[in-house]
Amino acid sequence: MEHHLDRTDRQILDLLQRRGRATNVELSAQVHLSAPQCLRRVRQLEESGVIRHYAAVVDPQALGYGVVAFVSLSVDRDQATRERELERQIRGFPEVVECYTISGDFDYLLKVVARDLKELSSFLTDRLLHVSGVAGVRSTICMEEIKPLAPLPIAER
Repeated sequence: MEHHLDRTDRQILDLLQRRGRATNVELSAQVHLSAPQCLRRVRQLEESGVIRHYAAVVDPQALGYGVVAFVSLSVDRDQATRERELERQIRGFPEVVECYTISGDFDYLLKVVARDLKELSSFLTDRLLHVSGVAGVRSTICMEEIKPLAPLPIAER
């Protein structure tokens, strides 16, 4: 659901995407509002769900995750009524850092991190393939990250 955002809201969002730790005083100076007005707008963006949450973006390799894989997962059609249970289990795997339902030959696309190929193989074989309803997986190993998580484009509409 798209929210109606004016130019100032878009400026605030753009700044927060690029510098999530910016203070309210810094934000208000950048968007030419008083600090209380700026804080009120940020709170509205948070409460309406436009701003989902705040987080630090951590380098996976700094924590020893040397492998990133994109895993395409297909669901057993006989288990289609239990997809919410399958999704609950997928959410519970800390190795799965992103998950999307997709169209095409597969049903889900997962972004998975592992320390090495052996750990990835173990996760896929010993855990993911044992989830009820999983019919098959195909993994693609990321060779190099070209453009990491980036801010959404904030365009005037």
